[in-house]
Amino acid sequence: MKTFSQYLIVHSQENHIPKELISTVESIIIACKQISRNVRLGALSGVLGEAGTGNIQGEAQKKLDVIANQILIDTLRTNPNVAGLASEEEDNFVAANEQGGYLVLFDPLDGSSNIDVNISIGTIFSVLLKPLGSLKTESFLQKGSEQVAAGYVLYGVQTLLVLTFKHGVHVFTLNEQGEFIETKSLPQIPEQTAEFAINASNQRHWEQPIQKYINELLAGKDGVREKNYNMRWVASMVAEVHRILMRGGVFLYPKDNRDPSKAGKLRLMYEANPLGLVVEQAGGKITNPRENMLEIQPTGLHQRVAVVLGSAEEVGHVRELHI
Repeated sequence: MKTFSQYLIVHSQENHIPKELISTVESIIIACKQISRNVRLGALSGVLGEAGTGNIQGEAQKKLDVIANQILIDTLRTNPNVAGLASEEEDNFVAANEQGGYLVLFDPLDGSSNIDVNISIGTIFSVLLKPLGSLKTESFLQKGSEQVAAGYVLYGVQTLLVLTFKHGVHVFTLNEQGEFIETKSLPQIPEQTAEFAINASNQRHWEQPIQKYINELLAGKDGVREKNYNMRWVASMVAEVHRILMRGGVFLYPKDNRDPSKAGKLRLMYEANPLGLVVEQAGGKITNPRENMLEIQPTGLHQRVAVVLGSAEEVGHVRELHI
């Protein structure tokens, strides 16, 4: 099994990946290892509980949200290849190094409602090329298809790194010596599945196509789909996506009717695009659910979207119901 460093050498040579991009990703992983140590110690290091602050979305921040966010900012700003950062926890972008060629966007700690109950959470990241000219908000507003690297670090039973440079997906496990070791290469999401993940408590608010879809699944083998489905829900998108990556499934966080002005709850730039690239690179699909998520032109750093991702057959069926 290759170490992460060995993988980077081989993969970059085989696919002509610039050393500046490799360096940028290495900095992200250094920060995530530090976050992992904080997560692992939990109450022993006094990092659990509310921070007493809120982010730009008006959501209460956990102490670990704030800590993880600052670790990533501090680490990435020391890398000369990083021109700027954007975080789910920051109102605006953060400038880094003027001569840098890359932009990094991240959700420092996805699934933070699970922090205090020791259920899987994770860091999601996306890397973009910096456009020519001075750094501004518009520099970050690129389609998901333009990402040059993306992935996540899952803090669960093991700490796992899942990464793509758009040449397939690779999975690494953090060992006792603090080194990531490649443990799975090029996983593929099965095209078909009998497992779905959705927050069913919101059912009364869903649009009609999603209502119809979930009713089909719940009807099981006696319904039009002619097979039984199981439901899962972790309330941590990064954990849901990892399960789908490993064994298939479909994840849905649809638009609902409580606030018609919002296109959805999840963030395009920090969650949907990076996780969507991982899913697509592993043979899955992602939609909003009316168009390919990775082809949406962003209009703001904190833009929200509806999300359907996972096994291609199910995602395609949801798309058909919205036509």
